[in-house]
Amino acid sequence: MDVPNISNAWPARSLLGLLSLPARRELLGLGTQAWFEAGAVLLREGADGRHVLLLLSGFAKVTATVENGESSLLAVRAAGDTVGEMALMTGAPRSATVTACSPMTTRVLPSGALRELLLRRPEVSMTLTAIVADRLRWANQRRLDFRGYPAKVRLARLLVELAASYGSHGPDGMVVGCRLTQPELATLVGAAETTIHKVLRELRDEGLLETGYRATTIRDLPRLRRLADLAHDEP
Repeated sequence: MDVPNISNAWPARSLLGLLSLPARRELLGLGTQAWFEAGAVLLREGADGRHVLLLLSGFAKVTATVENGESSLLAVRAAGDTVGEMALMTGAPRSATVTACSPMTTRVLPSGALRELLLRRPEVSMTLTAIVADRLRWANQRRLDFRGYPAKVRLARLLVELAASYGSHGPDGMVVGCRLTQPELATLVGAAETTIHKVLRELRDEGLLETGYRATTIRDLPRLRRLADLAHDEP
């Protein structure tokens, strides 16, 4: 069985990053490995299915269809995260579509095997539940931000959170490897695309940000945090 290296440095806030080594070993031993090319659909909104995907590399976007038929970006998931756990927990059809942003390696966890592990390993169950709760908190915070902050501050807060979850240190600052388009950023912060275009230009002119084809680099994270009105110890 092809089991990934359990000692990889997973993002600290991901499921794999939070678990102890024995629990991580058991989780990574479940199911089978699967590979996806960029643009491939990992899970489709409305589909039946209870298996969960454990992401081992790359980035994926979580989207859902709104009433006018357009697709709205809900979140980004990366190595160490799971997708599909809501259908496992509720038994309902998939609530969102998950699409690979880059070539991805995943672990396909059958629902029965994962349920058995969650019962046998309370640490995994409690950690996964805490992550789902944190995602709900994140969604609620976005709604509060829409009412309480202008678009520039909302975008700064989003970028700080992406850096905390998925950033890596580079020669010019903190690199956020999940490249989001301007329409996707606009969806996440609840602003018009033209506004996001203007704000990104301002952040670049102020030396806070550098945008590239595949990554965004935060050149001055402390100053961006101050703009975002975040205390130093917040994520």
